[in-house]
Amino acid sequence: MPLVAFSQLPTFDRLMEEYHDVLTLEKAQHQDIRELHIGLLNMMPDATLQATERQFMRLVGDCNQIVQFYVHPFTLPAIKRSAKAQAWVDNYYEDFEQIKQLGLDALIISGANPQASALEKESFWPQLTEVIDWATENVTSTLCACLATHAVVKYLYDIERQPLESKRWGVFTHRLCKVDHPLTRHMNTRFDVPHSRFNEITQAQLAAKGVITLAASEQAGVHLAVSPDGVRLVFFQGHPEYDHFSLLKEYKREIDRWFRGETTHYPVEPANYFDELVAEKLAQYRAQLIQSKRHGHAVPEWPESWLNERLDNTWRDTALSTFNNWLGLVYQLTHKVRREPFMEGVNPENPLAVL
Repeated sequence: MPLVAFSQLPTFDRLMEEYHDVLTLEKAQHQDIRELHIGLLNMMPDATLQATERQFMRLVGDCNQIVQFYVHPFTLPAIKRSAKAQAWVDNYYEDFEQIKQLGLDALIISGANPQASALEKESFWPQLTEVIDWATENVTSTLCACLATHAVVKYLYDIERQPLESKRWGVFTHRLCKVDHPLTRHMNTRFDVPHSRFNEITQAQLAAKGVITLAASEQAGVHLAVSPDGVRLVFFQGHPEYDHFSLLKEYKREIDRWFRGETTHYPVEPANYFDELVAEKLAQYRAQLIQSKRHGHAVPEWPESWLNERLDNTWRDTALSTFNNWLGLVYQLTHKVRREPFMEGVNPENPLAVL
């Protein structure tokens, strides 16, 4: 069922242009269909702020649940923004006080760009933990992506993320660890997921705190996990929301940093992402770039269109299945029990028992 365009957020127009199902508020009000209100705490940096917004809203809006989805984007004031990005936030995002007054059925917390040596030293840490505390008491289920996963398990379970020897990024094959969980229903037992991170939480660390791993990769580690109660917290360590070109754009940003002298080594290509033809084209571009840098010339033209046409998305169907299962579970829980106070009548140790 559709997203509801209940605000002037330009992303709604963009999604309609892409033929996603988006209802105007007027049309939505004439339909006798249940609503789900989903918060999107977008902590991504300016370069990917709007893209992240679109990615998660596509996954929500393309679910086949019989419900209207109202997505409420907000961010943390402690995250420094450019004037342009801050204007976008000021014009189209809600603030946390509005979110608390409205109430949410579910919450998505995006990843973020780490700046400090430890999560607790990040400028946004106090505000993020305030959101986590509120969501724990007032939201049926919270889904965390990448750095948000690391932050939440640190805050709630005192699990310390482990630094990797090198950046783990690319597209990796995963397998389900549990096929009988509501979040993995009807999913392929083997599937791809993109990853992009410098740290990880291991399956052993999660298991020691009772957190249940649902999908993992031999190469990339844990992707999907859930809190001991089975629903209240859902953790992604990968990026199933990514577009087919997201890793390419990230690779280009790393190349540009190298060209400007911000890094000393040319970036390693994301694993399992480029085919031989694309890899050959990128090797040619690298040679041109090295020559341009050596002689003080301008950056050669990036063959973006050519590259985009030759990239594959091998993870979206599984991402949609995961979101469909998650939001279906949220819907069942929020409409089988009274919402105030939170989950009244439900055993907090086993909320899935109501299903």
